[in-house]
Amino acid sequence: MAHKIIPLIMCGGAGTRLWPASREVRPKQFLPLFGARSTFQDTLKRVSDASLFEKPIVITNAAYRFMVLDQLAEIGVEADVLLEPARRDSGPAIAAGGVFAHGRNADAVVLALAADHVVQDAAAFVAACRQGSAAAASGRIVTFGIKPERAATEYGYISPGDVVSGEVRSVTEFVEKPDQATASDYIKAGYLWNSGNFMFRAVDLLDEYRTFDAASVQAVKDAVTKSGRDLGFVTLDKDAFTSAKAISIDYAVMEKTARAAVVPVSCGWSDVGSWHAVWELADKDGQGNAAQGAAVFEDSRNCNVQTDGALVALEGVDDLVVVATQDAVLVSRQKDANGLKRLVAKLKTVAPQVTEDHLKVHRPWGSYRSVDNGDRHQVKRIVVKPGQRLSLQKHYHRSEHWIVVQGAARVTVNEDVKTVHENESIYIPMGAVHRLENPGKILLELIEVQTGSYLGEDDIIRIEDDYRRT
Repeated sequence: MAHKIIPLIMCGGAGTRLWPASREVRPKQFLPLFGARSTFQDTLKRVSDASLFEKPIVITNAAYRFMVLDQLAEIGVEADVLLEPARRDSGPAIAAGGVFAHGRNADAVVLALAADHVVQDAAAFVAACRQGSAAAASGRIVTFGIKPERAATEYGYISPGDVVSGEVRSVTEFVEKPDQATASDYIKAGYLWNSGNFMFRAVDLLDEYRTFDAASVQAVKDAVTKSGRDLGFVTLDKDAFTSAKAISIDYAVMEKTARAAVVPVSCGWSDVGSWHAVWELADKDGQGNAAQGAAVFEDSRNCNVQTDGALVALEGVDDLVVVATQDAVLVSRQKDANGLKRLVAKLKTVAPQVTEDHLKVHRPWGSYRSVDNGDRHQVKRIVVKPGQRLSLQKHYHRSEHWIVVQGAARVTVNEDVKTVHENESIYIPMGAVHRLENPGKILLELIEVQTGSYLGEDDIIRIEDDYRRT
């Protein structure tokens, strides 16, 4: 293998199939569903062997950029982070990553991975990457075909053909998600699950894509060529990128190309596309019950509980999913993923906020959580990371009172700057120009009490901001 593999991690999606834990502003790839790390972090760790993989490229959107940086820092990984100005599906995203990788190395072999998949056997996956790299270097566009464990109806399938090299086979056919009987026939015929992960030389992928849609490839190339740099991010040019056709890489290239090849692999893979899939992957008790958080089961079987604080107790029930967050509770049948999809669609019309954001809102400087709300007051718990500060700002409709409960705050109010310690407080009058900063080495935590005629987040007039949100 002449060159190392460049991982391209795609994490711009905003799926709600794991609602209410996964929401628009903090989707499932950033959630710790199976332990301390998110699936995004696990994906990066899986391709961290410096003898095989180069520095990764992450492609996401502006809304997730600081979450990406935080989670990269937590696991000590450096990456080039590309920001999409708009979602255009996986075709343009992978093409943009390919153009950027080609700029690093004209013969670059790229491994395009979804950030929200689980692989339980990382060694088997890496071995498949080694198998696929030779085929990719020779001009093939390689996908990873998962050896089926059951007749699944939630995945597309791949029919493998002749041997290309080693374990790598040509692709005879890609087929859509089947019904149960057809899926059983596919299993008997030796078909593989389509994982939606790919390996290719950047130049080959772009050449094939150009054959079928030259205008979109040129648009993506222009978006990378005209990209800017902002706080270390690579910002793809908006006008160019949005002129590319929104399409998946499967439809754009894979189902049309004669270069497609597949590496069969058994690595404990899942796209974690439902709460039932989470239950399948989770550790269970003797009655088949799984829990993340505080849960008690009595005379209950094959249930899945996810809770971020409240104790969940189940008695006399089977095959239920219960997901409890600070502002929403889901109770659902284990296997009805389509029912949850319909439910979230209905929620978007009657209670859109619970599909978009959590009570705990993440910001580049830390986070805040709404504790109590009234007609003319709101109480928040604010956490500021060491060395970070909020924007210099003012409000037209509210005043604020800050009480420090941990750490020390450097507070600017108009021309005055003072340090506020634990169990001390400070008042911010309506209209005052102010800023909050954590100059210390530990988290700064405070309680904020807002009072006024209007308490919306759009009553923040930013005068100066480290994160360029003015």
